[in-house]
Amino acid sequence: MSEHPSFTVEYLDPPGAIDAEPLPEEFSARSLRRSLLILGGIVAVITVLILTLPGLDSLRERFSGADPAWLAFAVALELGSCASYVVVFRGVFCDRMSWRTSTEIGLSELAANSLLSVGGAGGLALGAWILRRGGLPRDYIAQRTVAFFLLTSLTNVGFLLIGGIGLATGILHGEHNWLLGILPAVGAVIVIALALAARRLAGALQRRSMRAKLSAASGAVGDGVDEALRLLKTGDLRIILGASGYMLFDVAMLGVCFAAFGNDVPPAGVLLVAYIIGQLGSLIPIPGGIGGVDGGLIGTLVLYGVDPADAAVAVIAYRGLLLTVPAVLGIPALAVLRKRLATEAHDIAACAPGESVEVLGRGSVQRGVPLTTAADGT
Repeated sequence: MSEHPSFTVEYLDPPGAIDAEPLPEEFSARSLRRSLLILGGIVAVITVLILTLPGLDSLRERFSGADPAWLAFAVALELGSCASYVVVFRGVFCDRMSWRTSTEIGLSELAANSLLSVGGAGGLALGAWILRRGGLPRDYIAQRTVAFFLLTSLTNVGFLLIGGIGLATGILHGEHNWLLGILPAVGAVIVIALALAARRLAGALQRRSMRAKLSAASGAVGDGVDEALRLLKTGDLRIILGASGYMLFDVAMLGVCFAAFGNDVPPAGVLLVAYIIGQLGSLIPIPGGIGGVDGGLIGTLVLYGVDPADAAVAVIAYRGLLLTVPAVLGIPALAVLRKRLATEAHDIAACAPGESVEVLGRGSVQRGVPLTTAADGT
């Protein structure tokens, strides 16, 4: 995982071919400001309600007793989650771009996920534009984006299977309800089976579709599934540990938010299952998934025996950090990256397969070939 020496790439693409693609409107400065204002307004309303509504005295007391050291630890865990996202992004898309570029793209995607609620697709869409703007072909981006989404999703589903089995058997303790453990496990198995069957379904749609766009999309899905399976077979620890860390650091942060307010931390199995089920609320089209994810998390935790007030306090604190930390890191990263894309040749182009780029100080380098190999002429 050592970083390659820094280098500058000159595009060989026709001038203006990539510059002609503007930033999608949903990621413009105006749209991001609007999302920030909406998100801030929702947070302000929730804060006012907590501070003023009668009957919430216990909740207010719990918030006032927060332990700063535990909250600082929670922030550190979220930073670990962000770093893991960058690692898995780099492992899936390209390890020939610099760590600086990988970090800026990864953090930009996380910021988009914080401000837009489209099940994580917002960040991937922004990343696709950045990679295209940096010189990569659409087919490559589509294939790797599908693979990235599938790998990170299957990681969540895999841990849902582990958590469900752990609860059903009592290994991970929690609510002693066999049904509440086996149902998530069965659901996880079904999702895994559907994901593995997606290749065949996509191939059938591609063959039968009369519409070019649907056929192309089906082909990208099929190629993405193949690429995800290929990457899994390589056993690349960056991908395995990155995808796992991206989720597990978040789960750990949720647990720490219980401890931050002096409450008992739920069993690991309960945290795993509640976290993954709660993320389904991000599909609700509200910035940051506020309300959907929170309600899903709190409801699942209560279902598994967690005190409602304890769950509410921990989830509100957890969600506040989950939205704030990536946005604080990612919005400046996106601004810097956009400026670099507009004013300099970019090392993203070194990741494109099958074409040559001029690397200053090294001459012509075949895209998709490691720099050390290309330089040696082997």
